[in-house]
Amino acid sequence: MKAQGENTVDVAHGIRAEVQALQKTLPPGVKLDITDDSSLDIENSVNEVKGTLIEGALLTIAIVFLFLGSWRSTVITGLTLPIALIGTFAFMFAAGFTINVITLMALSLCVGLLIDDAIVVRENIVRHVQLGADHRTAALDGTKEIALAVLATTFSIVAVFLPVGFMSGIIGRFFHQFGVTVAAAVLISMFVSFTLDPMLSSIWPDPALHVRGTRHLARLLAFFERGVERLARFYQRQLGWSLKHRITTLSVAAATFFGSLFLVPLIGTEFVPNADFSTTQIGLNTPVGTSLEATADKVRQVEAALAQYPEVRYSYATINSGNAQGKNNALITVRLKERRARTRGVLELNQVFRTRLQNIAGVVVTEIGMPDGAGSSQAVQFSLQGDNLDELRRLSAEAQRRSQKIPGLVDLDASLKDDKPIVAIDVRRELASDLGVGVAEIGQALRPLLSGAAISTWRAPDDQDYDVSVRLPSAQRRNVDDLSKLMIATSRTDANGAPVLVPLRQVAAITETTGPDVIGRRDLSREVEISANVMGRSPGEVAADVKKTLDEMRLPAGYRYRFGGSTKSMNESFIYSVQALALAVIFIYMILASQFGSFLQPLAIMTSLPLTLVGVLLALLLFGSTLNMFSIIGFIMLMGLVTKNAILLVDFANQARRGTLLDAKGKGHPMTRTDALLEAARVRLRPILMTTLAMIFGMLPLALGLGEGGEQRGPLGQTVIGGVITSSLLTLVVVPVAYTVLDDFGAWVTRKWRRGAKGKTLIAPAERSRDIPTEVDRVP
Repeated sequence: MKAQGENTVDVAHGIRAEVQALQKTLPPGVKLDITDDSSLDIENSVNEVKGTLIEGALLTIAIVFLFLGSWRSTVITGLTLPIALIGTFAFMFAAGFTINVITLMALSLCVGLLIDDAIVVRENIVRHVQLGADHRTAALDGTKEIALAVLATTFSIVAVFLPVGFMSGIIGRFFHQFGVTVAAAVLISMFVSFTLDPMLSSIWPDPALHVRGTRHLARLLAFFERGVERLARFYQRQLGWSLKHRITTLSVAAATFFGSLFLVPLIGTEFVPNADFSTTQIGLNTPVGTSLEATADKVRQVEAALAQYPEVRYSYATINSGNAQGKNNALITVRLKERRARTRGVLELNQVFRTRLQNIAGVVVTEIGMPDGAGSSQAVQFSLQGDNLDELRRLSAEAQRRSQKIPGLVDLDASLKDDKPIVAIDVRRELASDLGVGVAEIGQALRPLLSGAAISTWRAPDDQDYDVSVRLPSAQRRNVDDLSKLMIATSRTDANGAPVLVPLRQVAAITETTGPDVIGRRDLSREVEISANVMGRSPGEVAADVKKTLDEMRLPAGYRYRFGGSTKSMNESFIYSVQALALAVIFIYMILASQFGSFLQPLAIMTSLPLTLVGVLLALLLFGSTLNMFSIIGFIMLMGLVTKNAILLVDFANQARRGTLLDAKGKGHPMTRTDALLEAARVRLRPILMTTLAMIFGMLPLALGLGEGGEQRGPLGQTVIGGVITSSLLTLVVVPVAYTVLDDFGAWVTRKWRRGAKGKTLIAPAERSRDIPTEVDRVP
């Protein structure tokens, strides 16, 4: 057990070194080995996330090269990645963060984000070069033209991740470093895209915007370029049709969103997905009263059965220790072969083990699996609370009987076990009081006789001190008759002043009976905890059925139930996530309103937010994942990510309508609203595709979750990829349409306001006209 605040991996490395040193001092035939090492799972997870980070970076750079078709542009853009990552590591060091699974997962997720700003800036600079500007002018004008959009997208992402970093509860502890790390990384990448990228673009001119020399590669890039141009023309035509049929377009978008809600019941919920770290634990017990030796025999039978499976490397069992207190309780840790060396995952093997162990008589399996992020070893935990233990026993039995009928619920267990044999000593209080003997005195007299007491220490030849304990011989404490003959000192004295001794049977009635093994208490009430695992269904679905079952029981007055463990953590995390989501949406609106100087245009941009739900649910359904802590964080992330495309379109359209977009001669020409949107569709489709694909391919290795522990991290990447894909497809059409509708609404409100203001000028001073809003009519 490591000390609080120490690094698990460092401590484990130190222990391994000491074990190797001790092994050399042991006599022949004696081997010292490590049976359980949690640092291995941590190291495996860190290595896997490192791999996904590198793979994502390479895929992202490949996407940039494919679109820009220039090695020089790829290098200029790709330099953002290492610089931003190095800067983020420096920030992590200053903040006291460590390189762990969470921070590395944050970096692997934002690989696509880190290069997004550089992609947009570089692409716009290249566009100005193609219009005929020199490289220095193109770097200045291109960066200035796109600066507002880049600032808005980056600040929107920061506005999403900072609330994530400061959530409450367990989910907040999980993702504090995650949210702060991503926020710092995207800010650093924005700084690089505004400084290094324009500088390199101005002094390192690209003589040929497309690769020369390699015929096959050049053909591939030319073919890809023609495909992008055809796609841009197709998109323009579709957008033109949508702008003419705005009601139809918005109706289809609304129907798609509300239709996706029907997918929610098909996706289960849980706190943290089960990860395959090549380890599982089996908790079991034997009947109450079983001796330690008999329990050990049963454990050996279980270990022999487990050893028959080729996936099992070794097993290690403990009895009456740790969480398995009691001579009839045991916990077996099973170490499996590495994930790549097995064809069956740990969840499948857990079910195989469960079925096999049911055939071993005298053994009840209480749990199979590893603890989750909340420290719960079982997926569903609830408790019954009340004052009367017998009534709690009855309610517990009824709850277990009803719960056994719930599909997918296995390994049902309760903290209140069968009564164990005990010897009850009922003190005859009146007689004992006359003799001056109380309950405390009787207990103090019996404890050293039956349990023993340390009276001294003994220095052994090896210079070690050992306690010397004394108690009655086994023959004199074996049955009730022996106990009844024990002598108890009274407060009376004989003629010599010595206390008068009386046999125990004279002041108490001694009977053999049974009693509870453990009496649990919580919130000043007695409590019985009931726990279970799930199989074939999500923990959230099973917990919902358990709640329905408990509600149908109609508990007596004064008795209640409560959920704990993973179920409680899951419900709390959902609440905190909703709070973070609400803050993120509010912050995004505030940032966009300040950046665009409008109250309505942010609403048009934010129409892309609900459309992400379609892709999120479809992705989770496709990958067989659940709504859990990781997928929820991914959904919150999407609030900042999916606004990027909409911001690029709206910002370009605004500049085109104002005539601030400069051509090669440095002149701008105002456009109508429709022409501006169609031109934005043509010009901004390329950076939108680049940033979207860079984001998708950057997160793809994480979403696939092929390595050890990948099942736990996968839903985060799956959620982001699914939301980005569908939101990008729908945003390209829905946002421009929503932009025109809200623009017309703003113009209508402005006209109404002005008419009212003109009417009031007949009786009001002219100075009142200064109160007219600054929102002006857009070009129709």
